[in-house]
Amino acid sequence: MTLISALNHIHKTGLFGNHENKNEENLLKVSEIKNLLIVQIVQYKNSTVLFENLDIDSLKLNNEPLSVVSNNDTRILWNGPKNWLLVSTKKDLLKNIIEAFKETDFAVTDLSHSRAIIELEGQDAKEVLKKGCPFNFNILEKNNSINSTYNGIAFTVDMIDNNPDKIRLFALRSFGESLYHSITDASLEFGFKSL
Repeated sequence: MTLISALNHIHKTGLFGNHENKNEENLLKVSEIKNLLIVQIVQYKNSTVLFENLDIDSLKLNNEPLSVVSNNDTRILWNGPKNWLLVSTKKDLLKNIIEAFKETDFAVTDLSHSRAIIELEGQDAKEVLKKGCPFNFNILEKNNSINSTYNGIAFTVDMIDNNPDKIRLFALRSFGESLYHSITDASLEFGFKSL
């Protein structure tokens, strides 16, 4: 069985919007990210296990709002109190997570096939997000993450880098196309390269 990405039928490569007479390297870049392991980890309220003692891919869970801990392969986003979203290129990590996080203390859910992931990169990435989301993106920095809405679509924002801005957007697969159209429509003003 082959994986069909959430944006398989609508994501097209090329140059779009106000790109004429602009250096292609300075254009906003929009891409779909595929084949990542996405796992939600939630600690039960009655659990007495100290999550600080557990690690995944040499990363400790952090219960600080907006925070992201990461290495080259894995990012763990704070999603709420005792609630994390793990994103990794290491697909085999799921087995380790299930072994380390016992089902008596944690709910571990594989969300890999239920999310659409859009990546924005460039100096205008935050400006695109400001068009449809009420969050103040001026305060968003590298290794921050938020949950909000974009034109009414619930999404998670992961700020990967800030020189240039590189931001991943996660939405439910069923809303992926709507979010993609909203993001690309907002990007037309700046001109963008779809990869």
